[in-house]
Amino acid sequence: MTVTSPPSETQVSFDHRRINLEAHDSVYVVGDVHGCLDALETLLSTLDLGENDLVIFVGDLVRKGPESEAVVERIRASPQLISVRGNNEQKLIDGTATLEEFGPSVQAYIESLPIAISWDGGLVVHGGLEPSRPLTAHSSEELLTMRAPNGDGYDGPFWFDEYDGDPRVFFGHTVLEQPLDGEWAVGLDTGCVYGGRLTAYDVRREAFVSVPADEHLHRDEEKIVATGER
Repeated sequence: MTVTSPPSETQVSFDHRRINLEAHDSVYVVGDVHGCLDALETLLSTLDLGENDLVIFVGDLVRKGPESEAVVERIRASPQLISVRGNNEQKLIDGTATLEEFGPSVQAYIESLPIAISWDGGLVVHGGLEPSRPLTAHSSEELLTMRAPNGDGYDGPFWFDEYDGDPRVFFGHTVLEQPLDGEWAVGLDTGCVYGGRLTAYDVRREAFVSVPADEHLHRDEEKIVATGER
């Protein structure tokens, strides 16, 4: 099945933003941060960004880890750091979760995050795509939470097992033992908040960069996908 190249904003029902990849020297896509400021700072220091580089986050900047507000403030303070919305940001918008430290300006930033960011041949979303349908047939909720189309749990099969592009999708949400380096899907949630790693993908060089992270929450092994088996 083939998903056509990312459409214009007028063709989709969700907030979708385009970037010009050629306007930047290096472009990185980073997995779920979940309030882990120390890991974020270590990763950004490792990347050693130039003034014309860009970092795109796959969402879930917040919750679970200890410093959600500081992570948001760090990212929104720099025009070189942008993010799509994750399901945990959506929970704050919907009121199904709260973070007491968040003031009005931080909440407004969370609400401004798009559901998708794309360029020619690439798409960043938090969850993923249902392989049998084009991007234009997806709702915001699906792009935020897609994991296993037949149940959305950790039993599989996962959407990225069957998706064959185009575009290449960069995603988080599903916790992976190792980053997923697929032809059409790049998985970047390597369990930062669970004592795994915070991972970035260098789009230009087609390489991963990752740093270790402290464990703030425990996660059962059955909810960590072993990508080496794929």
